[in-house]
Amino acid sequence: MHFGKEGGAERFFVNLVTAFAEAGVEQRFVTRPGRVWKAEVAPLGPVIENHYRRLSLSSPILTWRVHRMVRQWRPDAIMAWMSRSSRLVPDWPHAVKLTRLGDYPRHLKHFRYNDLIVANTPGIAERCRELGWDRPLEVVSNFVRDVDPVPVDRARFDTPKDAFLVTGSGRFVNRKGFDTLLRAVADLPGAYLWLMGEGEKRDELEQLAGELGIADRVRFIGWVEEPMHYVAASDCFVMPSRHEPLGNVILEAWATGVPCVSTASEGPAWFCTDGSDSLLVPIDGVTEMAAAIARVRDEPGLAARLAENGAETLAARFTKSAVVDRYLAIFRGEIVPGDAQPQ
Repeated sequence: MHFGKEGGAERFFVNLVTAFAEAGVEQRFVTRPGRVWKAEVAPLGPVIENHYRRLSLSSPILTWRVHRMVRQWRPDAIMAWMSRSSRLVPDWPHAVKLTRLGDYPRHLKHFRYNDLIVANTPGIAERCRELGWDRPLEVVSNFVRDVDPVPVDRARFDTPKDAFLVTGSGRFVNRKGFDTLLRAVADLPGAYLWLMGEGEKRDELEQLAGELGIADRVRFIGWVEEPMHYVAASDCFVMPSRHEPLGNVILEAWATGVPCVSTASEGPAWFCTDGSDSLLVPIDGVTEMAAAIARVRDEPGLAARLAENGAETLAARFTKSAVVDRYLAIFRGEIVPGDAQPQ
């Protein structure tokens, strides 16, 4: 049950349920209507669509439909994706009931029928404990989908082949910090920037690019089906988030072999090693971000070393087999009484 919008978390949702299908799991879904990724999920099982707004007349109908489906289908596991969908988890004793959290919850009032919580970082798990969660809690992180990155032709976006190209991807909202990245690129004469994504701040970001005098060097690519092909065309990937529980886009950049610069937000501060597999800079640190990107561009051997070590971190800590196997064990009822160790 997933009521997210469009972004990296939704991409991983598609990755995960696709991997479940490959492992032989029969699935059914409850999502928002009109999701751009519906075509990828629909072949995996029936989809019920509803916005599930608290004051909507359709919400009680959806609750009835879900409870009826559970009684008739008798699933082995019921998984909610984030806090909102946890309200839909029924008091059904014949299934393992869990919520997968990819962000820090504000409260636990929607989790009353959950047998456990799966957090994708230790920090989120710690927050759950601080809020009073005393049932099983596991840390199971993400993996990168199987893609053979093919660099997009720079000429498609009027970008010189010899230019130093920076990429970033995600939702255009304040917490993602793309305004910081624009300001950093403005301090790097000759550098180009591709931004993949959409969101409420797009107009403001485009206006800022104009005010900074770099509109001719910035390309707003929009929503793309596979950002890794675009990242593969670049010389450096930057994640400028002010708040980032994990940072799946860094894992994707590592999979393309592109060196990464990131703010030291929650997720990257956990799994990145500054100076080894990435360069970490302060949140909102325009000067520091520009300096880190310049290091990737100018310091001999640094880009190759960051990319190589990033690939090693990815292989050591974020494998598809480990993540899927742990979820399948949870679905079978193999729940650890206390906290599990992070993947």
